[in-house]
Formats: sequence, structure tokens, C-alpha cells
Amino acid sequence: MKLEALWLSVSPNLARFDQRLLQHLAKGYRVGFWEYTQPLDAPCCLDPVVVLLHDFLKPREQPVHLVSHGISGIVAWAYACQHPERVRSLTLLSVGANPMVTWHAHYYALRRLLPCGRDLILAQMARLLFGVQPPSMTAALVERLKRDLDHGLTLHALPALVQGPCWSTAPVAAPLLVCNGANDVIADANDQAQWAQWLKRGDRRWVCPEGRHFFHYDYPKLVAEAIQDHWQNVASGCFTPHVRSAGRF
Repeated sequence: MKLEALWLSVSPNLARFDQRLLQHLAKGYRVGFWEYTQPLDAPCCLDPVVVLLHDFLKPREQPVHLVSHGISGIVAWAYACQHPERVRSLTLLSVGANPMVTWHAHYYALRRLLPCGRDLILAQMARLLFGVQPPSMTAALVERLKRDLDHGLTLHALPALVQGPCWSTAPVAAPLLVCNGANDVIADANDQAQWAQWLKRGDRRWVCPEGRHFFHYDYPKLVAEAIQDHWQNVASGCFTPHVRSAGRF
């Protein structure tokens, strides 16, 4: 089966929040799922992940649509910069114009500022990322976030936040779709607005009006429609930059 699109995940413990969107995308396209698990003794950096992704994609004759969320989007962006011939389009969800501003960065900033334990700060992060939830759901979200910190790819640590490259230093050649939630406190409104200066012809922005950081979990059908519309434009060669909210794309 010829692969048309590929979802990237470097956060296995958060992958359940991707499944609803993937089910909708798979109704019209052949979508693959590529996952990276961070080894315990491996350095937390992008280079080895990009190499492994390239090993997976280079045997394929045709370029694919890359789609990813959060820190996984940084990996997809890095790959699209290094191997533009392999990427038909790039879709980034909950990624700001400064790609190093992830939920991990917010967590470690709070750890340094607040005299609280890890679980209390993660409970606050769960509320910021997912909204107010019943106590049992908040506890489950805290455990998932904790496992992602311990076992997922993160470019930050408690002693210091890593400074990474900004988008302007390495624009991608592939048509780009940037999707954000209007109520995202990680890639917030100010960070999202900075995307406008980096969009080239063929690039688009789409905003989910009620969405938080994991808006693709809460509104999978809307997000799938926006992504598929972009893919159709890429296929037809209709490259016109757009900035739209859901329902008016």
C-alpha cells in the first residue's frame, strides 16, 4: 500500500490523544504512524530522531504529507528542512513560531519558580492543557504527563531551558499548514501571531476557536477537514496563503 501521509510521534505516552484525528484522516487517505521512543541512556536531541525517520522514508519513491503535534512537530520541521524532497507538505499542530516553547518548557519554568512538588505542578499543567477535569481524570492526566517527561523526547531540563533555532533561520520548502487552538496557553496568541511573517506562498494557518493545546483530541473532525483541505490544495497546485478560523476555512 502506497503511503500518502505520515503522523509523527515522539511522545508515546501521549499518543492516545492523536487517535481520534488519525481515524478521521484515514477515511480519505492512507495514513501511516511513525513513533519514536526515547532510550533511557540516549541524549535528548533531534539529530538521531531525524536520522531514524529518514531511514524509514528514504526507500519510498514518493514524498509524503508529514503531520505532527507539539514537540513531534519540531522533529517534522527539522526533517522537512534537511530532506525537502521527501516531504510533500508539512502540517504542524500546537507549534508556535518559537518551536522551543513546548509544554515541557512551561513545566520546568514553573518548577523553578514555584515552591511546589512535581505532582502539584503537573496537576496545574493538566488544567492548562486540558481544562478543568474531574479529580480522577486529572490524576490520570498527571500520570501520562509524568511518563512523557520521564520517557519521551524533551529538549529541556530542570537546570535550564534549551535555546533552539527560530523558524526564520530555516524555512521549509514544502507547503506548510500551521494549526493552533485559540485557547492554547503554550503556543499562545502572541506566539501564534508571529507565524504571519514566516508564511510563504502556499502556506496556511488555521485556528480552532475553542481549542486548547490538544485541540485535535477535542475537535478531530474539524481538524481533519482543515488538514485534508490543505492536502487537496497541494494536490491541485492552488497555493494561496490563508489565515482562517474553524468553519470559515
